[in-house]
Amino acid sequence: MKIQKTNAMRLLTQAGITYDLKTYPVHEEDLSGVTVAAEVGLPAGQVYKTLVARGDKTGYLVCIIPVDREIDLKKLALASGDKRVELIPTKDLLAVTGYIRGGCSPVGMKKKFPTFVESAVLAEPIVAVSAGVRGCQMLLKPADLVAFAQAKLCEVCRGDES
Repeated sequence: MKIQKTNAMRLLTQAGITYDLKTYPVHEEDLSGVTVAAEVGLPAGQVYKTLVARGDKTGYLVCIIPVDREIDLKKLALASGDKRVELIPTKDLLAVTGYIRGGCSPVGMKKKFPTFVESAVLAEPIVAVSAGVRGCQMLLKPADLVAFAQAKLCEVCRGDES
């Protein structure tokens, strides 16, 4: 599968961050992250999904969590300094980020948004995030992802004990 270089790949390359690519067949009827993890041969806890939300004070923000976990919007609101946070409608994703559902990368969005990463990320040797297109994941060191995204580490998944 030939993948054209995406904005996310270009930006990591320019920053001198090493990453590997894993391509996989796209199943339009099943874009779930757990399916992606199985396709790229990684445990679901090492594959991270990118969620975009809007806070009542901060506006748009990005949250990066393992594909087998669910976001706790109250914890995200607390971490971001908002009273309330809601995920944006899928139909707004392209206009806000430049990416589509199933291909939303935390790297290279149209604008830089405050970014929050589930703190468990640092326990992993390698994590995968979307390369900015369906069918391709970028594998990189968690510390590189956090640093490049200028992300705040926090516990934002349901079931995390604070």
